[in-house]
Amino acid sequence: MTRTDPGSAAGPDLLVNAPATRRRVGRRAGAVPVALLLPAVIGLAFLVLPLLGLLVRAPWSSMTTVLRDGTVLPALRLSLLTATAATGVSLLLGVPIAWVLARTRFPGLRLLRTLVTVPLVMPPVVGGVALLLAFGRNGLLGRWLDSAFGITLPFTTAGVVVAEAFVAMPFLILSVEGALSAADSRYEEAAATLGASRFTAFRRVTLPLVAPGIAAGSVLAWARALGEFGATITFAGNFPGTTQTMPLAVYLALQDDPATAIALSLVLLLVSVLVLVGLRGRWTGGPA
Repeated sequence: MTRTDPGSAAGPDLLVNAPATRRRVGRRAGAVPVALLLPAVIGLAFLVLPLLGLLVRAPWSSMTTVLRDGTVLPALRLSLLTATAATGVSLLLGVPIAWVLARTRFPGLRLLRTLVTVPLVMPPVVGGVALLLAFGRNGLLGRWLDSAFGITLPFTTAGVVVAEAFVAMPFLILSVEGALSAADSRYEEAAATLGASRFTAFRRVTLPLVAPGIAAGSVLAWARALGEFGATITFAGNFPGTTQTMPLAVYLALQDDPATAIALSLVLLLVSVLVLVGLRGRWTGGPA
């Protein structure tokens, strides 16, 4: 006697209707619940409407005149220069800090991680005051720098770089630490068993593994440094050609000429968007 499988009769129908079934399941899986859709739309409007308002209210007819002003291009050039320098400082100092946080264990590690992230939540003006107390002429370290080497950081271009690096470095540290924590440490151990020193393993094995995290952190740090205002004006002042970056120029113009402030804001926004969009797919591995 031949035994009949109860599900065999439905087998051909299921095979025939499989594409339609997958499409229906895909539509159901891609559907967004109303409870999530409404807050998402409100959140998007909250983020996009200010940018739209900037575009609508921009003085497009006088944009060329504004850009020809003698303070705009120097401020933009200084912003790009100092943000890039601050990112370089963040890379030089932040990557080793991230490695220590991710790869070592010692008493006080949690406290160190907290101290590293304090600039993320500290008001920027408070950060500027803290920098003055540390690196000012009468500061903890600034007094020694002034007397021993004649180096004065406040109210100089170097002071702008210091202020921007102070607020931007935590973004890079957190990004690189996350990449290091997710990377498999067995590759480093294998390199050590083959005779590589810890620094060689770090340079030849670890850095290539976490390169996307370093790149992403660099982009975040650069963008944060480019838009820094509070710590910069407190620690470095607002001197055209020396310490006046684009955010400071926008603040100064807003008091006397709102149309010029809007135009400067649009230029800064355009530079930021172009850099982030251009580098996103290449550096972070996300969609271009």
